[in-house]
Amino acid sequence: MYIEPVECAPEQAFPRAILRQRWADLTFLHWAVAPQLVAPLLPAGTRPDTLDGLSYVGLIGFRMVGLGLGCGPGVPYLGSFWETNVRLYSVDGTGRRAVVFRSLDASRLLMVLAARATLRLPYMWSAMRLDRDGDRRTYRCRRRWPGPRGAASRMVVRVGGAIAEPTPLEHFVTARWGLHTRAYGRTRHLPNWHPRWPLHRAELLHLDDELVTAAGLPAPTGPPASVLYSPGVPVRFGPPVALRPSR
Repeated sequence: MYIEPVECAPEQAFPRAILRQRWADLTFLHWAVAPQLVAPLLPAGTRPDTLDGLSYVGLIGFRMVGLGLGCGPGVPYLGSFWETNVRLYSVDGTGRRAVVFRSLDASRLLMVLAARATLRLPYMWSAMRLDRDGDRRTYRCRRRWPGPRGAASRMVVRVGGAIAEPTPLEHFVTARWGLHTRAYGRTRHLPNWHPRWPLHRAELLHLDDELVTAAGLPAPTGPPASVLYSPGVPVRFGPPVALRPSR
């Protein structure tokens, strides 16, 4: 069965962008997980994507900057906010690799409501901040709505040197060109495109997290399999496409 290759910089696969934004100051934490453990959490028509027999759970903190429609400018004030997401990795029947978000905590309530209403993405309204101290980054998140209220996360990383050539795992968890979501009775694929990630190795100094378990996943055991940082990339999203029902 065909599965699209993991490409670090493919061509844009959609003719027009419906959304534009920039992702900045990203930290990626990933833990290996058995595919059968996460399979029930994925939308119908998708299955866990794997590397060497393992799938991965990601905890990613970053800043969304300049979210806007189409080719227009970013929405003032509302279009820039902090976000922390918990995600899994999926592949559908046509071989498209993507991410599946189990939760997306964001600091702008209006954007949370819009994303929940349009694509049924599991956005949550949270108080968030990022503190920078030299090469150290501290991400804080505390959920406000809808719940579990008070679920919190604090991660501290030290940013290291730039990565000239990412490993297969580093490609696998970052070179993702779409998301799968279940909305209005159909599983949909929403494609995205951005330039190749500028990645840095990073060291996890501290983690106190409740978001992974709040997303219905077991608490991570042991250190992450991968810790990465990126200063960010500009991103475009194309129109969503409904998956065809399997025969």
